[in-house]
Amino acid sequence: MIEPESIVDYATAKSDAEGDYLYRLWRATNIHTVHGHMASGHLQGRLLKMLVMMQRPRAILEVGTFSGYSALCMAEGLKEIAGQADKPYGADKTRLYTFEINDEMEDFTREWIDGSDVADLIDFRIGDAVEEAPKLGVKFDFVFIDGDKRTYSEVYDALFPLVNEGGIILADNTLWDGHVVESAYDHDSQTIGIRCFNDHIAEDTRIEKVIVPIRDGLTIIRKKRLANARHEK
Repeated sequence: MIEPESIVDYATAKSDAEGDYLYRLWRATNIHTVHGHMASGHLQGRLLKMLVMMQRPRAILEVGTFSGYSALCMAEGLKEIAGQADKPYGADKTRLYTFEINDEMEDFTREWIDGSDVADLIDFRIGDAVEEAPKLGVKFDFVFIDGDKRTYSEVYDALFPLVNEGGIILADNTLWDGHVVESAYDHDSQTIGIRCFNDHIAEDTRIEKVIVPIRDGLTIIRKKRLANARHEK
């Protein structure tokens, strides 16, 4: 039987390269931070970039920057879009806003973001996205939720009004290393948070959703257009 890790290695090898800068960031994250495995990594990073290019968002919101790996991948997608457009969006219109609540990550993450070739597309802020994102006065076409698993449902509900119709919301870690189906984790607060979120969106008629079993589980959510949502009620 082929081990799952072998499949991951195969998929990674046959996918686009992550680039030297991202590889060095991945290495630095694992060497210099306690939870280096939390970074999106090669395979998911390429998926994030591709989804951005497919959605072609004007504005992206990320909840949980950590070391900046996922932000750089999504910003790469924005850069590709700008390069392909007849009329480039321009730095004043195209932006990825990313919030990290842990201020201890600021120095490490800001250095890597500022040193990248997509720094002009990223607005990195320390703070709570639920409190700060509404103050931006921006509507988003693409949202990536990768923060505190215990509050996923609350974050989703708070940010949903900021998402344009037809917008995409991604929620990371929604299989939580398989713990969502293991009774041994029935009293684990993070597992409970993920389960509650999965149940919550399963019943939300305003969206379309699918859980993709890549890495630790990635849920792709599309906010229905209002006319379609009304028709289905």
